[in-house]
Amino acid sequence: MPIHFIELLKIIFLGIVEGVTEWLPISSTGHMLLVDEFLRIEMSEAFKEMFFVVIQLGAILAVVTTFFRKMWPFRMKDKKPTVEKDTMLLWVKVVIACIPGAVITLLFDDVIEKHLHRPVVIAAALIFYGIAFILIELWNKNRAVQTEKVTDITFFTALMIGLFQVLSIVPGTSRSGATIVGALLIGVSRVAAAEFSFFLAVPVMFGWSALKLMKFGFDFTGAEIITLLVGMLVAFVVSLLVIKFLMNYIKKHDFKLFGWYRIALGVIVILYFILSGKWI
Repeated sequence: MPIHFIELLKIIFLGIVEGVTEWLPISSTGHMLLVDEFLRIEMSEAFKEMFFVVIQLGAILAVVTTFFRKMWPFRMKDKKPTVEKDTMLLWVKVVIACIPGAVITLLFDDVIEKHLHRPVVIAAALIFYGIAFILIELWNKNRAVQTEKVTDITFFTALMIGLFQVLSIVPGTSRSGATIVGALLIGVSRVAAAEFSFFLAVPVMFGWSALKLMKFGFDFTGAEIITLLVGMLVAFVVSLLVIKFLMNYIKKHDFKLFGWYRIALGVIVILYFILSGKWI
């Protein structure tokens, strides 16, 4: 079945939403679920459940492209292969941080999708973590940063950040938001917190996407393949721009703006779903 022009525009818009919200701490899943309320793509519910996760692969490829030199530990020096020790250790810390979230996702993914993908949950998470960002930034205003660079993150700090990432299984929380909130709380600088969140996203999103693909199966129609590829491509391009913006922004500003945005959006979500009679 061919994709109509209007459906293609919806997919492009979803790719833009994913590319913007995956890296800003404002919840990509929450935004995608909310956008789907107004711009429903004409696909099965099983495909959409998978699509809203797998589209994030485009955003992940943007991270790999942007931070390739920092992420790739192998170098050539004097025509000899060498390994950057700090980068290898950082990947070990990333693996440690991934463990709590991987365990919880494997155990409770189906339960979460059945019971928590609701407007009331998304709105509550948006508002709660919006308030958290504002309060933490105010608290950190007169507090010394303990970890300045991403390579200075300790194994224990990585595990603590990983435990905070578990919170992102609740729609509306934001994976990057949960990890950054946790990192800021334990004294990691904004830049290091954001960079570690980017590193952490790579195995997390590849793993989660693989899980969703296996659950859905690989028997795609032509329209479904086009939908995935277009969504990922748009998310990739937009993510390149958003990552650059965020890294420049947090060098001069804090995260309070994103906190206020989350609160405002949460309130709008509550009002919309109450007034439309869909509040559950």
